[in-house]
Amino acid sequence: MRIALRLGLASVIIVFAAACHASMGGGGGGGGGGGGGGGGGGGGGGGVDGPSGTPAFEITSSDVSLSPGQEVTYAYYFHTSNTAPVAINKWFSSMAPGSHHAIMFINPGGNSKPDGIDLQDSCGFSSGGSAIWTYATQTPTQEEDLPADDGAGKPIAQIIQPNSAGCFQLHYLNGTDNTLMAHIDLKAFALPAGTAYTQTDAYVTYQYQISIGPGATGVNVPGSCPLPRGVKFWTVSTHSHKQSVTTKVSDGTSTLFTSTDWEHPGAQQWMTAPFYSFAASSLSWSCTYNNNAPPPYCDQTSSGACSNADRTVSQGTSARDNEMCMATGYFFPATGPEFHVAFGNTCQ
Repeated sequence: MRIALRLGLASVIIVFAAACHASMGGGGGGGGGGGGGGGGGGGGGGGVDGPSGTPAFEITSSDVSLSPGQEVTYAYYFHTSNTAPVAINKWFSSMAPGSHHAIMFINPGGNSKPDGIDLQDSCGFSSGGSAIWTYATQTPTQEEDLPADDGAGKPIAQIIQPNSAGCFQLHYLNGTDNTLMAHIDLKAFALPAGTAYTQTDAYVTYQYQISIGPGATGVNVPGSCPLPRGVKFWTVSTHSHKQSVTTKVSDGTSTLFTSTDWEHPGAQQWMTAPFYSFAASSLSWSCTYNNNAPPPYCDQTSSGACSNADRTVSQGTSARDNEMCMATGYFFPATGPEFHVAFGNTCQ
C-alpha cells in the first residue's frame, strides 16, 4: 500500500519524518527543466561551499539556538527560487554541529504556514495537500550524485516545479556543554534544459512495533513490505537510534546491506547498469538492539549519550528516548514515492 503524507495519517507519518535518506516525487520522465537561478529562503549561512557551478536553487534555514542537552525537532518552511521546472541530479547539504537529521518535503498543494521557522510544527503534515519526501541527510556534509545513466543512456533525476512550496524537518540534539546554532544549507543542481531523464523516487519503510525491555540485549525486530513491480534500485540503507547495534536490508535470504553504526549507517549503492532488481516480491529489513548502556539514565536535561536501560524503549521520534527501525532507498522508473508501515509481520 502506498501511503500518502496527508493530515489523516499524521500520527503515523510524523514518525516517518525522523528517517534519513533521500528521494523525490513529482513529474515523470522526459525533458529536463529550464531556468531558475540560485538563491533561496532564510539566513544563517551555509558554512561549506560544496560543488562548483550554479545551483538551480539553494535553501538556507535560519539559525535556531540550542541549549546544552536540548533536543528539538522543528520546521522550516520555504519556496524554491527556480522559475521553471528543473530536473535535479545532484544535491549538496551542510548542517551545523548537533544535527541528527534533516528531511526536505515538497508540498504541491502549498504550505499552510508562512515561510520561516516554526518550532511547534513537524513539517508539512498540517497542509491540505500531500507532502512529498524529497531529500534527507543524517551527516553534517553530504554530496549526493544520482546515477548518470539508467542503462538506456538517460540520467536519473528528480523534478522540482517552479516556486515549489516545501518544508525542512530539522532534528537537533545538542550533546555538548555549549550553546549551538542549528541550521542547514541545501544546494540543488540540475540537468541542462531539455535533457531527457528517468524519474527516481523514495522507497521508505517503518516498523511500528518495537519494544526493548530494560537491560535487554540481542532484541531483533524484523519487517517485510511489498515492492513496486518492474523497478530497479540504485541505493538502499537503514535508519535507527542509539540502542541499535546492527541493521540489515535483505532480498529474501540474500543480505544486501548491513551496518553497525546507527548514527552514520552508510548505504549500498549500484550506480551503473544493471543496478539492482529484487528477486523477492518484498523488501525485508531488521534491527538488533541492546538496551544495557551504563548510567547516567536519561531525563529531560540529558544529552544523547545517556542510558535508557532503566525503562522499556518503544518506537518514536526522539533519538535520545525512542527507537526506529527503517529501510530506505531509491528506485526507478517511478511515478511517485512509496511509504510503508509494518505492524509486526503485517505491512500496509
